[in-house]
Amino acid sequence: MDDNDNTPPVRDDRAREPAFAATGIAGLDDVLGGGFARGRTFLVEGNPGTGKTTLSLQFLMTGAVAGEPGIYVTLAETEEELRSTARSHGWTLPPGVTVCELVPADSLLDEGSQQSLLYSSDLELGEATRAIFAAVERLKPKRVVLDSLSEIRLLAQSSLRYRRQVLAMKHFFARHGTTVLLLDDLTADTADRSTHSIAHGVVRFDELAPSYGAERRRLRVTKYRGQSFRGGYHDFVIVPGGVKVFPRLVASEHHRPFVREKVSSGLPGFDLVLGGGLDRGASVLCIGPAGTGKSLLGLQIAAAAVARGERAAVFCFDEEVGLLLDRAKAMGLDLAAMRDDGSLTLEQVDAAELSPGEFTQRVRARAAVAGASTVVIDSLNGYQNAMPAERDLLLHMHELRQYLNRQGVVAVMAVAQHGLVGDRKAPVDVTYLADTVVLLRYFEAFGRVRRAISVLKKRAGPHEDTIREFRITESGFEVGEPLASFQGVLRGIPSFAGVQATLMSGGT
Repeated sequence: MDDNDNTPPVRDDRAREPAFAATGIAGLDDVLGGGFARGRTFLVEGNPGTGKTTLSLQFLMTGAVAGEPGIYVTLAETEEELRSTARSHGWTLPPGVTVCELVPADSLLDEGSQQSLLYSSDLELGEATRAIFAAVERLKPKRVVLDSLSEIRLLAQSSLRYRRQVLAMKHFFARHGTTVLLLDDLTADTADRSTHSIAHGVVRFDELAPSYGAERRRLRVTKYRGQSFRGGYHDFVIVPGGVKVFPRLVASEHHRPFVREKVSSGLPGFDLVLGGGLDRGASVLCIGPAGTGKSLLGLQIAAAAVARGERAAVFCFDEEVGLLLDRAKAMGLDLAAMRDDGSLTLEQVDAAELSPGEFTQRVRARAAVAGASTVVIDSLNGYQNAMPAERDLLLHMHELRQYLNRQGVVAVMAVAQHGLVGDRKAPVDVTYLADTVVLLRYFEAFGRVRRAISVLKKRAGPHEDTIREFRITESGFEVGEPLASFQGVLRGIPSFAGVQATLMSGGT
């Protein structure tokens, strides 16, 4: 090219257009790697009630806000039903979103239905397809939703004709540079998978019905040509305001630089047992029977973080927050005051209503957004109730623990063992996941039930191998001297092996 040529370069507006059409759902865009590829046709399938319509309305309204007009072509629902769905979420469909209602011919007799944009003289497939094409030619949308393929499949009456019609629509939309969502409610021939090969990408919505509690919804991207996406299942919910997707956590994608140092638990005796204190970026598992003090120990650690000027978060599965506040205050911990000044977050978690993905998202929000340096989960027994299987619990906990570790968070998790004394077992073994394992036990000595604490495992360094007595008083959690004169404390019924035993509370 001539160096003196001052001819301005030709502008290519397409190069300035984003490569993806955002859905308006942050979690889904994350799963899709940015959104739906522009000018492509996607299949969104799932049984009725799984959230396809809500997703589609959000997709179209997001486009309208960005200056991209859209059409919702409905063969199954009326326009009023769609607008009612929008109103249930507090939405009013903007002018950039047009509803094209293809209705049976006998509806033409109803003068009240004249507001419909499109009519089909009959519901033959060819007429319906031409009506759709005519609407696109007239309105020139950038986004289109077709609801639903089940109606098209029934009208086609054969797999070959159905496939040809879907191909024809795909090529027509591609020529117009339109991003299309084809909705399939799976009420027709579910064995016909021809649309999967035609579509550029496929998103599957599922709904699970647990034996107790609310329904659980999840989605999975089963196909996306030429695009990296987040595989596996991702929990999502439908709430007033639309669909919220909680992408599956991959801990290796998140890391925040921090200084690995020891911090105090707020309990000098417990710090001695730990070999100097808690380690930033490490997880602590407190395991023991009910009533041994696991919850209080976690609260003491959270309060110590607040005392250092840091933030802490406590997630309660097993105890009502109001009762927890009263019980902690009776032991010298004013959690309400910490909560009121914003340094402590207390969240009640209902395992029957909350999916694992949503819980993980809440923990991430507290650690990454709110800046909590200490997170307490009380307890994993309650968390397990939100899991369909023990293996799922271990996988979720592995990723969540790794994530918190990489954020420099001290993660305290409690597990209640079955039984009180003698041989006790935990409902799920997560000891190998934790960096530090603290064992709390009951033991009997001289006609009294007492408590003992010990550290069985610590990856980050040395720790005491002693067993110390502790007690819970009005001033909180107090750790005493090592039980050097007893044997068999961990079995619950120790034998006295010394000349004199020094126990707490003035015992001998």
